[in-house]
Amino acid sequence: MGLLDFLILILVAGICGAVAQAIAGFSRGGCLVAIAVGFIGALLGLWLQKLTGLPEIFTIDVDGNQFPIIWSIIGGVLFAVIVAFFTRPARYPMD
Repeated sequence: MGLLDFLILILVAGICGAVAQAIAGFSRGGCLVAIAVGFIGALLGLWLQKLTGLPEIFTIDVDGNQFPIIWSIIGGVLFAVIVAFFTRPARYPMD
């Protein structure tokens, strides 16, 4: 895997993570957090896919590496909801 292929995977994971955070309604951090949510979501989503026996719906092939788009978003939403459940809400000062 070359540098360009790695950057493409990071870009795709960042987009999937950002979409997952937007669906979950919970966003902490910026681009790096979205990339992490995308990769963790891909791992969690593939685990769910194998557990349920459902097919991989939409994957991107980058230099022989498959990245599951839909399962990454599903896993990212699940991960973001779990993180939101265990973190306290931000407190804003009252005016």
